[in-house]
Amino acid sequence: MTIVIGGAWPYANGSLHLGHVAALLPGDILARYYRQKGEQVLYVSGSDCNGTPISIRAAQENTTTEAIANHYHDEFTRCFNDLGFTYDLYTRTDAEHHHESVKALFLQLLANNFLYKKKIEQAYCETDKQFLPDRFVEGICPNCGAKARGDQCDNCSEILDPLDLIDKRCKICGNEPVIRETKHFYFTFSQFQGRLESYLAEAKAEKRWRDNAIGLTERYLAEGVPDRAVTRDLPNGIDVPVPGFEGKKIYVWIEAVAGYLTASLEWAKEHQIAIEDLWNEETISYYVHGKDNIPFHTVIWPAILMGIGAKALPTHIVSNEYLTLEKRKLSTSQNWAVWVPYILSRYDADSIRYFLTINAPENRDTDFSWREFIYSHNGELLGAYGNFVNRTLKFIEKSFSCQVPQAEVDSDIRKQTIQLFNEAGTLIEAGHFKQALETIFEYIRGANRYFDEQQPWLQVKENVKAGNHTLATCVYIIANLGQLLHPFLPFSAEKIRNMLGINDMMWHEQVELPAIIQDVTPLFERLDVERIDEEYQKLVRDSL
Repeated sequence: MTIVIGGAWPYANGSLHLGHVAALLPGDILARYYRQKGEQVLYVSGSDCNGTPISIRAAQENTTTEAIANHYHDEFTRCFNDLGFTYDLYTRTDAEHHHESVKALFLQLLANNFLYKKKIEQAYCETDKQFLPDRFVEGICPNCGAKARGDQCDNCSEILDPLDLIDKRCKICGNEPVIRETKHFYFTFSQFQGRLESYLAEAKAEKRWRDNAIGLTERYLAEGVPDRAVTRDLPNGIDVPVPGFEGKKIYVWIEAVAGYLTASLEWAKEHQIAIEDLWNEETISYYVHGKDNIPFHTVIWPAILMGIGAKALPTHIVSNEYLTLEKRKLSTSQNWAVWVPYILSRYDADSIRYFLTINAPENRDTDFSWREFIYSHNGELLGAYGNFVNRTLKFIEKSFSCQVPQAEVDSDIRKQTIQLFNEAGTLIEAGHFKQALETIFEYIRGANRYFDEQQPWLQVKENVKAGNHTLATCVYIIANLGQLLHPFLPFSAEKIRNMLGINDMMWHEQVELPAIIQDVTPLFERLDVERIDEEYQKLVRDSL
């Protein structure tokens, strides 16, 4: 059995912000956890380097789409690496292997009679002399009245056709486009209505999807799944491999979501493994993304997989709600965002991972504020977790010359620890990462209470046996935290394992205690609370 984890592919047209990380972080937590359990994991993603957003950015900066894509792909790769993301393959949609695999998928759908040609009307800009891709058309959503792009309304999540928009405008020049006739391939989504309804019912019965994914998908299916154009007149992307369609590209609805499969194919090829060994009926797959990507993962991608006869349909949909910033909606256009390269240059990656997990927008929108971020670091990470580890190990270093007392561990704490591995593991597998981390931190708070109640600094003078028992128990707790926190806070968990000389990774009780500890260093440094106002004022200045 393989665990396939797909993280949504960020557009390589601008820097990552914290909203992206909040949506994608669950993928790395899952990958690390399942590897610890000894499962075969394939964790893939990449930069979306094709399509409209890149072209818009390139036009704005008077450069090439390739230059924009290269710049942001490299930046994304560095950011994900610095955040500790453990992708097995992080690739890009302008890679040759992706182009070839998507063309093969397209031809397979055509051979299976799920694609047909159709003459349609499309927005054409007479000023810019081109048919306009969906995202190049902007206007008013006919469903909710909000400003929207031609492909989707971010306000109500309705999938749109550019011609549906009210008061249409060309994004390039701002003029009203005209309507001209052109020819495109359509995918027969409507043929999969019944199968998609059965698929949704099964996912709902087994509680494998987040509530927002179930609700939105039910809405789409209730409205009836229409056939959709899957080729476009785009400036860059993957050529349609059919004579007579020269200059047209395969649209994102097939092309980008197919990245999960094309990346898996490439990884399998590199490791000389048959794709059928990775993608089959036994495969458990997690698709990790934000709320705005739900229909692409619960309707469009499953229908495409059904169309090519693939066995491994998405099993778990991990779709976060939105992260707001200082009680306001994130806005890249207004520069109201905390950019990932910036926050990584000033703060510990585990601090970012902790805050975005414990405050994850799993079931509702949640807010990032600099005040809460600084206080959660100082209070929970430093004050509870870092303090327990440091006070225990520093005491042993000073009083026992780094020799760990080899005594029996408290039996109640052992039972609690064994139970914690089971409980946290069940929560992670079900996509409840916030609850799993909260459970582990409750264990840490209990460890601090245990240390305070036992008072080992007195025990070692008055009752050596009791003191040895307490310290052995505390080291046992720390050793297990080095395993329990690895999926969530990998950098500090690694520091723990290094200080205790533990090399093995496992998702079960660490029984054996180390004989000695080495190089005891604090896990975290205190952050000056004056930073709260400094960071907030910078945010306001940058957005003006």
